[in-house]
Amino acid sequence: MTQAARQETDAAAAPEFPIPAGVHAEKVISVRHYTDFLFSFRITRPQSFRFRSGEFVMIGLPNAAKPVFRAYSIASPSWDEELEFFSIKVPDGPLTQHLQKIKPGDTVLMRQKSTGTLVLDALTPGKRLWMISTGTGIAPFASLMRDPETYEKFDEVILTHTCREVAELTYGEELARNLVEDPLIGELVQGRFFHYATATREPYARTGRITALIESGKLFEDLGMPPFDPAIDRVMICGSMDMIRDVKALVEKAGLKEGSNAAPAEFVVERAFVD
Repeated sequence: MTQAARQETDAAAAPEFPIPAGVHAEKVISVRHYTDFLFSFRITRPQSFRFRSGEFVMIGLPNAAKPVFRAYSIASPSWDEELEFFSIKVPDGPLTQHLQKIKPGDTVLMRQKSTGTLVLDALTPGKRLWMISTGTGIAPFASLMRDPETYEKFDEVILTHTCREVAELTYGEELARNLVEDPLIGELVQGRFFHYATATREPYARTGRITALIESGKLFEDLGMPPFDPAIDRVMICGSMDMIRDVKALVEKAGLKEGSNAAPAEFVVERAFVD
């Protein structure tokens, strides 16, 4: 039997699992691998699907009778006709060991309801929005930084992104670079959006953990901005649990209070992660 014939036989023999109720089956449009540990992908968007920029949704693959679903922040803004995601690769992860192998034309499952606390509605009015992220925690901010509403509500928007290696910063660097050329919000962001990227394990223009840079005051010194002020600043935090815990303590020390969809306040965190 030829290899082509064998592949056809294997494909024909592969089980076709039914799509669970309450789930959209969407097609992969594109996939991009940034490093051995990070990749992004875009899928079709159901016409009926609505979400607020910054929310997450449960996604999975049609590879089992009971597919594994994990929470993924939607990296595309709410107006986008496609849905974008930014993911880690985990060799033995229940979902990501398979998800990292997807290619255009494949099917991705997505539950119908989005949710999350990293939304503008969970914050009280302010003048300056800080979006503090590590690793793939940048995903919800990739959505918010491209949403016109963010710039309607805040005079200045600062995205911080910290990763171990320089290559892991590429996704955020490209987003920031393309922002001023965006036909929808390009004019809105000029002079109002600030991108502050740092690496912790390799030489880079800026190095160090974001917690240390906040605590020492170097973050504010580099940007020419005053430290956190509950009367002006609003903060969103997403990334590793250690970073969330430490930055949460720092903003609380500065006098900011944690908010939610039910009770908006000065800062919010997200605790939904992939495997």
